[in-house]
Amino acid sequence: MIFMPPRHGKSELASKRFPAWCLGRDPQRQIIAASYNSDLASDFGRHVRNIVADREFGEIFPGVTLASDSQAANRMNTNRGGSYVAAGVGTAVTGRGAHIALIDDPFKDREEADSERRREVVWDWYRSTLFTRLMPGGRIVLIQTRWHEDDLAGRLLEQEGDQWEVLELPALDKDDKALWPEWYDEETLQRIKATIGSREWSALYQQQPQPDEGTFFQRAWFKEWQELPSLRYYGTSDYAVTDGAGDYTVHRVWGIDASGDVYRVDGWRGQTSSDEWIERKLDLIDKYKPFAWFGEGGVIQKAVEPMLKRRMRERKAFCRLEWLPSVHDKPTRARSFQAMAASGRVYFEPGADLSEYLVFPAGKHDDEVDTASMIGRAIDTAHPAIVSAAPRKKARDGWDSVFEDEGGGRNWKTL
Repeated sequence: MIFMPPRHGKSELASKRFPAWCLGRDPQRQIIAASYNSDLASDFGRHVRNIVADREFGEIFPGVTLASDSQAANRMNTNRGGSYVAAGVGTAVTGRGAHIALIDDPFKDREEADSERRREVVWDWYRSTLFTRLMPGGRIVLIQTRWHEDDLAGRLLEQEGDQWEVLELPALDKDDKALWPEWYDEETLQRIKATIGSREWSALYQQQPQPDEGTFFQRAWFKEWQELPSLRYYGTSDYAVTDGAGDYTVHRVWGIDASGDVYRVDGWRGQTSSDEWIERKLDLIDKYKPFAWFGEGGVIQKAVEPMLKRRMRERKAFCRLEWLPSVHDKPTRARSFQAMAASGRVYFEPGADLSEYLVFPAGKHDDEVDTASMIGRAIDTAHPAIVSAAPRKKARDGWDSVFEDEGGGRNWKTL
């Protein structure tokens, strides 16, 4: 794996010159080169073809040339039986083998990397298509920007990290020294950082999916409560319906004080079967007696609600269940809670783990953020379960006015 800043030569070296060098060293090698779309992959192939066709290449690797009948930018063969095939990520490469498989930027940009669906497409393509093309003893080279913790590199490092060699070169090291000062000096890099923002800087130039201080949520926004005031309690849940899958089921109990500030009070988190997390939710309901409990509507509601209500009746632990409309875009869901945190209205328990918030939306897990998004949406939209009813004024008896004088007091004649 090669992680380097943009315009520092990673594609020039790894995707253009390296394949040509490999074919020169062993013209019987088969190479597959992929990028986020076929056009970019073909551009790399065009460079490889031009290098191999150059006179100087023939002087370095005598006798190695391209086959006269196979010199397309996306598909070429050597005169010794080797081959180079360019393909877009997600496209088929069936019928081709690879001694070397190159993947240069499987994601086009941050928007693609933030898309869970696109990450799944890339992952499925890698496992079912590219990996199955490897020849015995074959090798994979992955060149990419670390946009997201759960990108292709992140998943591979988590599952088989000991099998990979990683070259990670940040633009600025821990002492703020530039990687390539003759090309991008420290002053230039600091100007780039100030222009593009912390998240892009961290991903593009430092090879870290998210900066330590956070972007969407910032560490400084979250306060700690030491003693809870008088609160109205509510609950939120983000459900993982598959036992032991990648996501967690998270229950959170929130308190809202008289001024509208939000306190995270208690909760539970686990990768368990539904019978376990239902019991843990009912434990919290029994303990805090919340006014309402919020979850995501739609498919999740249909899967969860029947068994949850059955256990509520059996345990006699009741709570009003409210289901918020499903919103696909998670950053949009979290906007209300983000605004509350930014304005200093959110308090977490002492020592709370903020890691999911600080890497959102680039983190692998966002279950904690989802529970916070629900309480934020409920408050922001003045959900009926949240809004406190205003105290009613005592109805005024119509006869009162008969016994009042002009000053509003009782008439002395009727006392």
